[in-house]
Amino acid sequence: MATFQQALNLHQERWREAHGHPIGTQPIVPRPGAPKPRAIGARIPLEYARQTGANFISPTARDAAAARLAAKESNQSLDHQRLWVDLASSVALCFNLFGDLAADLRLADRALHRLWPDVPGTVCQVRFQHSPGWLDPTYLGNLVAFDVAFVLDLGGGQRGILGVETRYQERPERRQPKPARLTRYLEVAERSRLFTPHAIAAVNGTDLLVMWLEHLLVQSMLQHPSDTWRWGRLVYLHPSINTGFADACARYRSLLRDPSSFAAMTIEDVLDSGALPSTTAAAVRERYIP
Repeated sequence: MATFQQALNLHQERWREAHGHPIGTQPIVPRPGAPKPRAIGARIPLEYARQTGANFISPTARDAAAARLAAKESNQSLDHQRLWVDLASSVALCFNLFGDLAADLRLADRALHRLWPDVPGTVCQVRFQHSPGWLDPTYLGNLVAFDVAFVLDLGGGQRGILGVETRYQERPERRQPKPARLTRYLEVAERSRLFTPHAIAAVNGTDLLVMWLEHLLVQSMLQHPSDTWRWGRLVYLHPSINTGFADACARYRSLLRDPSSFAAMTIEDVLDSGALPSTTAAAVRERYIP
């Protein structure tokens, strides 16, 4: 593990101990008769997690997670267990950051325009772990999704999308695109006119591939035959200590002819902005920032 990963996981373990939560295991649910499971300091037991909602900083965040798990999107791919038990989960972090906004669209609209003043329209939906079409070839035909999607009403039946990806203790990993889908990815990239001539070589098979695919998901919405989507942006959020993603975001941004459709921000900047309720910002800071 990188030094920053050790620090963030240790912070979660100490938070768990300070709040008196029991320790979790790998595997998450031990099987009867199997070897003794390995204790994981940054996890809590599944049944305890479901009963208490301890992975969420507030009832509002827990309600947002429960609502998303109850509302299945066709062909979705979600890790239900890890959301409940993994204290270092970036998905749980996303619910903790933005659960309040899902419950109050006026608050969501104010927060979004506080963080990104140039965002057009008005927030009309907040959707977690969302794809406009899981495995739908009219988009990307894969399982890429936004951690949270802010849908914008632009008037006249037109919509905008601000897709947010949260990263906590992860670091970028090299990935290869599936050959059967690469043609579609290149088609969306070419039609977008966003990328510099050497961009494809810089992302294909590198640690920028997933970021590229998430950005392409936004672009596929803008190119969709329904002609519904007229504005889009992908945003990455990460703690300042996560230098891996800070570097990756900077490298990715350099591959764009027009960087306005991509942004990156630290979680500390979000908390300092005043966009979130003060109690939420304080709870997120105590929970996630060493």
